[in-house]
Amino acid sequence: MNIPLSPRLAQCCKLIPKRSIVADIGCDHGYLSIYLLKNGIAKQVIAADIGEQPLQSAMANARRFGVEDNIRFYLSDGAMRIPRDFSHMVCAGMGADTMIHILENAPWLKNEQYTLILQCQSKTPTLRKYLSDNGFCITQETVLKDGRFLYTIMEVRYQQCTPLTAGQCWLSPALAASESPFLPAYYKQVITRLQRAINGQKENADPNMVAALTELENNPAFKELSYDNS
Repeated sequence: MNIPLSPRLAQCCKLIPKRSIVADIGCDHGYLSIYLLKNGIAKQVIAADIGEQPLQSAMANARRFGVEDNIRFYLSDGAMRIPRDFSHMVCAGMGADTMIHILENAPWLKNEQYTLILQCQSKTPTLRKYLSDNGFCITQETVLKDGRFLYTIMEVRYQQCTPLTAGQCWLSPALAASESPFLPAYYKQVITRLQRAINGQKENADPNMVAALTELENNPAFKELSYDNS
């Protein structure tokens, strides 16, 4: 049986080393957890969801694919009620506010033993700023296209890191250094969003947005992206 995994979730799996113990937060249907086990990426998974119905669905799918013995299921608001014996935690398909809520309510994740794989659906600059302000470092980040939209996936660790500037909260150094073919399109999307937001605010423009736009438009490293036709 094929496991119906989106390109976003598949990319999250690529950032996890073989034989890891993985926490899948907001597991929903459980397909990411199942894929990790069926492909030998994880040796064990902790699957958690805040909703009883999605968790029951994940349990049923785990039985259907024959991996139920290697998944521990928890009804939990984020990581609050799960064991801590894992190396990698995946949060995918959530907005920045939800991810920040999860991190705020599990301060024990501020530990070098954990690697976080985050696929943010909305307000990604807000998430990057939170991570930077709270001692987390984006060690890898890429952008891909899933359907009609661009999504970023980041690998994050609690370790010493240079704080992000206003512009880097919109396009991180790790993402700028990626080799994603969708980076030029993402850069243009960021510039367009900043310009529209600033124009809409008129004389009350957010100074952080103005600083971010100025930084990104004048950074020589991004100049070639401006003329890319992707």
